[in-house]
Amino acid sequence: MAEGIATITLDRPDALNALTVPLKEALIDAFGRAAKDPAVRVVILTGEGRAFSAGQDLRERLAADAAPLEVELRERYNPLILAMWHLDKPIIGAINGVAAGAGASLAFACDIRIASDAASFILAFGRVGLIPDSGATWLLPRLVGLAKATELALTTEPLSAVGADRIGLVSRVVPAEALAGEARALATRLAAAAPRALALTKQALRRSLEAGLEAALEHEAQLQGEAGATQDHAEGLRAFIDKRPPRFRGE
Repeated sequence: MAEGIATITLDRPDALNALTVPLKEALIDAFGRAAKDPAVRVVILTGEGRAFSAGQDLRERLAADAAPLEVELRERYNPLILAMWHLDKPIIGAINGVAAGAGASLAFACDIRIASDAASFILAFGRVGLIPDSGATWLLPRLVGLAKATELALTTEPLSAVGADRIGLVSRVVPAEALAGEARALATRLAAAAPRALALTKQALRRSLEAGLEAALEHEAQLQGEAGATQDHAEGLRAFIDKRPPRFRGE
């Protein structure tokens, strides 16, 4: 970790970063540690090699001692997605290649997605007789709308990086060789922001997905009261008056 940025890398490149029990448990642990570490202000999630993640390692599912699917979801996939969703620090998904199945769900759970021009998204669950899981049925309609989410889920057709940009699934598409630098530059910018304000902003945006306008307005007022009482807000005001960059300390 450097400059308040923690990078979490899916590191099974020979298997296209397919998700195994140990890898899922390591991810849950990594996000848990990022949540507890005050030095971490931003997280980058990416994959090693030519894939972001091909999703569940299907060879593992063929093992005699493989847990039933619903158990695997409740014990590992669901806690992983919730750990990402509840993290009060921004998660930047640097989508370097294919994000398929539960790998796509991991990408959807990031706060901001920057895609390599080699990236693609595939809800491949139907190809093995399953339904989208790991939050995909909840996250994707909220990101791209119900009609497009339904098309992607039912047809299992791949969505290119350009197509993902067109429907707003990713913030931008960059050349593969520029992806790491672009993600790092954005993370550096966010790491310099007021941490509590970022956390409260994430909280407000997430609450708005399930609240009416009146409830969202009241929630904003409550959170703004909390943000306005921080030392970072006072520093921001002083910096504005002094016409200098603010020095936020997370206080």
